[in-house]
Amino acid sequence: MTKDVMISIRGLHFMENASEDDIETVQQGEYRFCNGSHYLIFDEYMEGFREPAKNILHFRNGELTLTKRGLLNVQMFFEEGKKNLSRYRTPFGVIMIGMDTSRVEVVEADGEICLEVDYALEANYQYVADCNIAISVRERGNSLHLADA
Repeated sequence: MTKDVMISIRGLHFMENASEDDIETVQQGEYRFCNGSHYLIFDEYMEGFREPAKNILHFRNGELTLTKRGLLNVQMFFEEGKKNLSRYRTPFGVIMIGMDTSRVEVVEADGEICLEVDYALEANYQYVADCNIAISVRERGNSLHLADA
């Protein structure tokens, strides 16, 4: 896989007494592979703010770490079969979040990597939703078919 990549991130949240909430973003980023782990580096822009959050995704089968720095500050750990807590700093205050991860799966193909994570999300020690994150990484220049992600 080349260093320059397109990254599709799709998050789906299943909330009690509410409909599904589906969010999808596509951005360009940088890919690295080192010591058996994959790394994705990219900027995330939030509506109404000029400064991006710098993101690093570090993953391998069974584990994902998401680090955000800038406007948002958090280090989230998703480990299959474990519950992890993190302090999520936002422009509006700090939230204690919990991720009870049931699955972290990485599938590699020629010029593409797919990562899928299932977890239960808590905010300030209260259950919020069952969540799924699907990440598709492709070399720049290859078409990114979001329906395939």
